[in-house]
Amino acid sequence: MSGGVFRVILIGCGMLCVALGVVGIFVPLMPTTVFLLLAAACYARSSEERYQRLINNRWLGQYIRNSRERRGMTRRHKTFTLALLWVGIGATAVFSVESWWARAILGAIATGVTIHVARLPLAPPAVLPQPQDATR
Repeated sequence: MSGGVFRVILIGCGMLCVALGVVGIFVPLMPTTVFLLLAAACYARSSEERYQRLINNRWLGQYIRNSRERRGMTRRHKTFTLALLWVGIGATAVFSVESWWARAILGAIATGVTIHVARLPLAPPAVLPQPQDATR
């Protein structure tokens, strides 16, 4: 396979992983950080411009940086993740599942994910640069 074709395949995989990562922000049990890390790896090998845009992205870059630097999740991300997890699992258990054992499995999964997220290190909130005063 030529280098150009391989590059296009990696860019396509990166785009797919970014899309899945964004979906994972809103869908419980779908991993956001894993997909964004895969996208970063694809872009690092195929497109420096896309790689820089991803890791410096206002919303997505923090997931990659926190994971790469082993800083964990911010309190806000943990709260948002767990709230969406329990709302999604709860709605599924109440409205879509009739058997008690399937509800128990959903509850066990949600409990396991909650324990995992709770044990992740607490990252400091991102500090946004303050605007410079133009009168100085």
